[in-house]
Formats: sequence, structure tokens, C-alpha cells
Amino acid sequence: MKLSRRGAVLGALSLGACAPVAKMSEPVSLAATPNASVSPRRLALATQPLMTPPLDVARKVRPELMSRAMAALDIHSARIPNRDRMYLVDFSRHSAEERLYEVDLVGGLVHAFRTSHGKGSDPAHTGYARDFSNTMDSHMSSVGSFVSAGAGWGPEQGPNVLLDGLEYTNNAARERAIIVHGADYAEPSVVEQQGKLGRSYGCFSTAHADLQTLRDRMGEGRLLFAWA
Repeated sequence: MKLSRRGAVLGALSLGACAPVAKMSEPVSLAATPNASVSPRRLALATQPLMTPPLDVARKVRPELMSRAMAALDIHSARIPNRDRMYLVDFSRHSAEERLYEVDLVGGLVHAFRTSHGKGSDPAHTGYARDFSNTMDSHMSSVGSFVSAGAGWGPEQGPNVLLDGLEYTNNAARERAIIVHGADYAEPSVVEQQGKLGRSYGCFSTAHADLQTLRDRMGEGRLLFAWA
């Protein structure tokens, strides 16, 4: 099964939001003493709704991708218990660009990394992923919602992060061994030499140093959402 680069995976999604609220710096107790008087200003502060931090103020992530990912958090809430941060991949961007994002859902900050796409998704090696698949031996990337399944170790790729696909577009991810791993062809020097990253067999390959950063932070039970 092939999906077009703009193919709909989730269909119509309602927007969602999930971020812990900020703590008030000065909580007010109205029952401390029977005759305590509270100034109008402190009373107003006590009754104001708590604010959540804005996400991605620097606008690193394409708004449509962010909206779909937030909706995916709610749709797959039963499978995604850890909602302190999520990971997004924008396959509409060239492989030389930073297109794997760690979104801090508590503080709102976004950190970006490079990641490869599958050979089957870009047979001409243009740097753009054009087609996507959930089929064994297609060597294509898959799109949709994944959940991280913890740190792993493989005989070929070494340290990695295991993934489980949550949709019909990627639910063979574990069988296909679609993982996040480090690769020599995903190092910055490859971009400097070739103007693009090398290609994987469908995995989200990163530079080795970036994998060291991502492996522990992705952990288990967090969303990875890939889209094009």
C-alpha cells in the first residue's frame, strides 16, 4: 500500500491541547483567619484561570503538523501516558534540514534535529520523501502516530529507540524494525559533502550524537508523529 505524500491518514481531526498548568507564585487562602481581609488585587489573582505556556513561540514547526500532532495526543491518549514532550517529523522538508522536533509540552520550547527517510520513499535520492508505506521490504518511511517503546539495542544498528505504530499506516513498525537509531549517513558531514542525508530502510536515522540526546528523552510512552 502506498500513500501519496499529501495523503490523509488521520482524516478530519479535532484540535486538542495538553500541557500542565503553571503554578501561581502566591496562593491565597481565604480561610486562614475568620476576620482576614483580602485585598481586591490578591482576590483577583486568586480567581484568575491558570495559564498554560504557548507552544513553539519561534514557529519552528509547521502549524498544520503541530495541530495534527496535538489531535493525535488526544486520539491515542490510552496508548500515550507520557505527555511532557512529544516528537514530530516533517517529511515535507528536505533531508538536509532539521525536521525532527522535540516539543516540550510543559515549557513550550522546541528543539530540532535532522533525520533520514527511507530509500523506497525517495528512489531518485532527491532529498525529499515522496511515497510512504507500511509494507515489509518496501524500504519506505511510514507516516502517522507512533508511540516510543523504550531504549533498545540491535546487532546491526546498536543503540536505538523502539517504536510501535498506532495506525493502519504504520502498525507494522515493530515487524518492519522501524526504529530511531544513529547512522553514519545521517551525520552533518554528509550534508556538507552531498547536500542531503543518506537514506534508511524506513527508520528515523539521526546523527550518533543526536541519538544520545534523544534516546533517554524519548524513553517509553511518548508520541512520535510523522507527516508530509
